[in-house]
Amino acid sequence: MLNTFIRILEGRFSNVEQFQELQGRGVTDFPFAEHVNTVCNDKILNLPQGFAGIFMVEESYYTIHGKTHASPHLFLFTEVGQNVKLTSYEIPDGYGQDSFTYEQLKPVDYASLRVSEKFTPAIYVLKNNVWEGGSVSMFTPVLKFTLSERFSEEALEVSEYMELNGKRTFGYDVPILYKRNPKA
Repeated sequence: MLNTFIRILEGRFSNVEQFQELQGRGVTDFPFAEHVNTVCNDKILNLPQGFAGIFMVEESYYTIHGKTHASPHLFLFTEVGQNVKLTSYEIPDGYGQDSFTYEQLKPVDYASLRVSEKFTPAIYVLKNNVWEGGSVSMFTPVLKFTLSERFSEEALEVSEYMELNGKRTFGYDVPILYKRNPKA
């Protein structure tokens, strides 16, 4: 199960089709978005014997009104029964939002990695060849983050919302629809 899930998720993706379609309709406040998802177990030193999880660096880039914002993450994917669990980790020490990429990641000891305290792990369930999942996290008592995703061979559909005191401060009315970039 886990390897099938990772095979769908790993690679380079963008929402270029969706972005161009929305731009053609005059929608200018929706981002051009790219994901670069790379398995990085090869850069995690001293994994426990028999470790069955898969670490992934997710590099997300959002461009809106000519400005690009990087949002990288370190995730661990594990099997839980027939489902897949995503646990978010803190970016390792020495890296920032603009410097944490798979290419720049130097070997890091497993024991130094820290699970994100603020992110509620997401659970993905396979339904009709589509992995569906997400989570709701309270980053602070008044800051709520909602993640809802659908992954298939055709596309990665991602909805993320940030709410402060019940008012949305980030997110879009429609999910970002990523498709795999053709192999170069």
